[in-house]
Amino acid sequence: MAIKVYKPTTSSQRFKTGVKYEEITKTKPEKTLIKRLTKTAGRSNGVVTLRGRGGGHKRNLRVVDFKRKKRDIAAIVAAIEYDPNRSANIALLHYQDGEKNYILAPQTIRIGDKITSGEKVEVKVGNAMPLKNMPIGSFVHNVELIPGAGGQIARGAGAAAIIAAREGKWVHLKMPSKEVRRVHGDCYATLGQLGNIDWKNISLGKAGRSRHFGRRPKVRGVAQDPGSHPHGGGEGRSGVGMNPKTPTGKPAFKKTRNRNKPSTRFILSRRK
Repeated sequence: MAIKVYKPTTSSQRFKTGVKYEEITKTKPEKTLIKRLTKTAGRSNGVVTLRGRGGGHKRNLRVVDFKRKKRDIAAIVAAIEYDPNRSANIALLHYQDGEKNYILAPQTIRIGDKITSGEKVEVKVGNAMPLKNMPIGSFVHNVELIPGAGGQIARGAGAAAIIAAREGKWVHLKMPSKEVRRVHGDCYATLGQLGNIDWKNISLGKAGRSRHFGRRPKVRGVAQDPGSHPHGGGEGRSGVGMNPKTPTGKPAFKKTRNRNKPSTRFILSRRK
């Protein structure tokens, strides 16, 4: 995918860039695979749990098969589609038994390709199989953490984890964040790197484009009043005057991960 640059007809267009949707082959989603998406605006029971969310363009949820549950049944890639709910593109599969499903679209996948999911399938981009059956050095995405639970890791545009080693029934995975983690060999993953790689390089260019994503403006703490933020108040422009705090008064930049979390034992090398 290439980056699209706009003519600077306005001041916002001068810095605006986008992705050329050369891979997209179908604009309307499959009606049987969409659901209504209700918005929460960052609230739970009326309480703001995530600040700065709200509005955004109306959109439907595409039901993506993260489990690749159709085992040993070949499918043909019928279309590559845009999904407004994620950075990666999605591929529409037509299975031999007539069923249709969406999956995350790997980088080199094309219309007409045959892909399968199963215990012992060909080592080929788009095929899904257990990690224990994949060669060391393979690029994988949509990786399960618990066998049968569905993919949870490496699902964003351009993402891929690398199979670094095997240790008994465990597989060592090098994550996109450079963290090395043990994952059970029975967990399924899909071969290949996800497409839409240039997504991370685009510049929104204007505030309105952020609002379309449902992101509201962020106001600096020192620019607010003391009732709204610990950094607020004071005569004229003033600094923080304290250790930085979150809007709720807790120390900012403090690591919040619990070291006694059960999954800590699976992390072999941290990303930092």
